[in-house]
Amino acid sequence: MAFTAIDLFAGCGGLSEGLRQANFNVIASVEINKFAAQTYRLNHKETKLFDEDIRQLDVEEIKKLLDGETLHLLSGCPPCQGFSSIRRLNRNNPVEDSRNDLILEYLRFVKELKPLTIMMENVPAIVNYHLFHEVHRELIKMGYHIDFGIVDVANYGVPQRRKRFVMLGSRLANISIAQGNDLKRTVRDVIGGLESTENTYDPVHKIYPKHVKRIKEMIKKIPKDGGSRKDLPDEYILACHKKENVGFNDVYGRLRWDDVSSTITGGCLNPSKGRFLHPEEDRCISAREAALLQTFPANYEFPTDIPRSSIALMIGNALPPLFSQVQSNHINQHLLVNLI
Repeated sequence: MAFTAIDLFAGCGGLSEGLRQANFNVIASVEINKFAAQTYRLNHKETKLFDEDIRQLDVEEIKKLLDGETLHLLSGCPPCQGFSSIRRLNRNNPVEDSRNDLILEYLRFVKELKPLTIMMENVPAIVNYHLFHEVHRELIKMGYHIDFGIVDVANYGVPQRRKRFVMLGSRLANISIAQGNDLKRTVRDVIGGLESTENTYDPVHKIYPKHVKRIKEMIKKIPKDGGSRKDLPDEYILACHKKENVGFNDVYGRLRWDDVSSTITGGCLNPSKGRFLHPEEDRCISAREAALLQTFPANYEFPTDIPRSSIALMIGNALPPLFSQVQSNHINQHLLVNLI
């Protein structure tokens, strides 16, 4: 039996991909960003995508698709830019951002659709946000059994160090977050066997930045398999990195073959944004390599006629499909036990 699911704030489809791999029928999704929506459509053709502002979306449009049937799972990742560690830096409070309140839209859909189970993912700092606590209280009042916590997706077989908040809820019975299996997958496991960017027929693997001569020479000087800008001779250190107390020591850093990658962020196709250099080759990782480190399937489609920064942003913002699949399988089993 394929249970029904809806994916709010769907991005380019990472959460939906995991749902589909866990045998959920994703009947609808919502995503406002045009490039992310374009990517979603390429890969999830059977899902009805509402490419509009969720604040303007009438829930009745979703109810028409359900046609009186029960919704088994409502999932979503409300945008979290105001809570991200990079934007907050040393702040305890979130940065003012109109998107911070979108968690209330998630609650609106829960109230209107009354799904049997819910799943929400976000950045860890959301646990300190007053609106999250408000949403949590409302869900409990509605009869949901809730469990939430902060986990590292690397403990779920994702080849990447990435701490995320996840919340599961059920109207049927107690439910808990799926625990990791501690299966470690490394950078080598995932991208070690890829063909070169010059010889590939995959257009997504050809997407990576080309640098001016000085930056190329600097990258060549960075030691293979884990080196960073701190290992450079003084004449190759950029002026902006010579200032005292400059953070982000991982910029212009190489990934390590036999370890998980650093967090794949929206800057993953720019080595000045983090540890995004190939472990061995003198270049940044490609868009395909970034997507694989996020556990997207090797044949997942991305538009190649849009800005590179937009591709990087959608890949970096995505929920790793493998992590979604683990949690979704867990919910699937919960539904089977309590419904059948």
